[in-house]
Amino acid sequence: MSASRNIYKDDIDFTALALQSPEFAQYLKSNGQLDFTDPDAVRQLTQSLLQRDFDLKVNIPDKRLCPPVPNRLNYIFWLQDLLDTTGDKHQDSYDADRKVVGLDIGTGCCSIYPLLGCSMRTGWSFFATDIDEGNIESSRANVSANGLDSRITVVRTDSEEKLIPLDTKLKVDRLDFTMCNPPFYASRDEMIASAEAKDRPPFSACTGAEVEMVTAGGEVAFISRMIEESLQLRNKVLWYTSMCGKLSSISVLIEKLIEHGNNNYAVTEFVQGNKTKRWALAWSWTDIRPTAAVARGIPTIPKHLLPFPSEYTFTATTESIDEVATTVDAELGALPLQWLWRKSLATGVGFAMQNVWSRQARRKLRNPDAMADQPPVEESKAALGFRVQLKKEVSDDKRVKVIIRWIKGTDTVLFESFCGMLKRKIDSKP
Repeated sequence: MSASRNIYKDDIDFTALALQSPEFAQYLKSNGQLDFTDPDAVRQLTQSLLQRDFDLKVNIPDKRLCPPVPNRLNYIFWLQDLLDTTGDKHQDSYDADRKVVGLDIGTGCCSIYPLLGCSMRTGWSFFATDIDEGNIESSRANVSANGLDSRITVVRTDSEEKLIPLDTKLKVDRLDFTMCNPPFYASRDEMIASAEAKDRPPFSACTGAEVEMVTAGGEVAFISRMIEESLQLRNKVLWYTSMCGKLSSISVLIEKLIEHGNNNYAVTEFVQGNKTKRWALAWSWTDIRPTAAVARGIPTIPKHLLPFPSEYTFTATTESIDEVATTVDAELGALPLQWLWRKSLATGVGFAMQNVWSRQARRKLRNPDAMADQPPVEESKAALGFRVQLKKEVSDDKRVKVIIRWIKGTDTVLFESFCGMLKRKIDSKP
């Protein structure tokens, strides 16, 4: 996530907010500080930030979990990046024409994720579920108050039902993503012990209902249910995602995904100031791969648990970007794969059904019968999808940087083989 997009990357200026929101001003102390032990003050902070920064009118009921805006916004930004880097156009950028449908599991009392998502992306729409009737009523009221009934559908579910009820409650065939902020704690005793063991941090003064904070087995058990359901739904959801309140949960859940044969997942951490930190996990049963920046966002977990890098970068020995471009286009254009080079952008996208660049593959292709047996290249069935981009280094030697982006596939060896071949071809040119 680009820090420049995050309007809360610096501390919130409470004095400025008070000048813009009379409702918030009544809670601000004379020294410009806010009493975070006062649930009413924290509730008003969330409401005033949503009003000022997103033009969202939200009412947060008493005795319900008060969602901190900066933390929730970080999750939405990461989802945007995850989807933008796994789009059909393979551009790794925002496609304003793309229609996206997501599911917020356990939407809470005000459906903050759907409200934020819809306020920033006009092509997004949401289903939002919850098992608490009070949350359902207040969320529906907040959705209606912002005129978003046509884009956000709030659905009551039961604790015994599926977490992702596509066919039963949602009545849809597929989703682009699911998101969730599951209860952290496995029991009420654990919740109380956790509160007693640490000072109360900012944005946590509002006391949530037990149904919002406690679930049998804690967040690992809850997200494990999502993983089990995803094994049945598979490609009916492009990205399954969830926030985690404990870093330790991420490693356990990654191990579960690996046990089930999944190697297309993403992790990140959400850091707000120096006090609030959360983590998130996403996984897909498709072979469309996000960028490394999106997928490998937790530097502190064991390296072997990070997803395989989806980019390979090296520097060519020449200073001429035209020379490198000519080599790349000629070498890849001569292979039996789908290849489109855009000279003006110094970028090309290709798809291969199999390894067609190794010495063994090249020898086989010299046989006319073998060439005739080559399957036609179909993007949807390709074993490898890649993008090659050339950039001029901003440095004294001004050499050309070659960026190979893995956009499709599950075979890490195949991707590495392709990268090695292209590097050798470029390096071998005088």
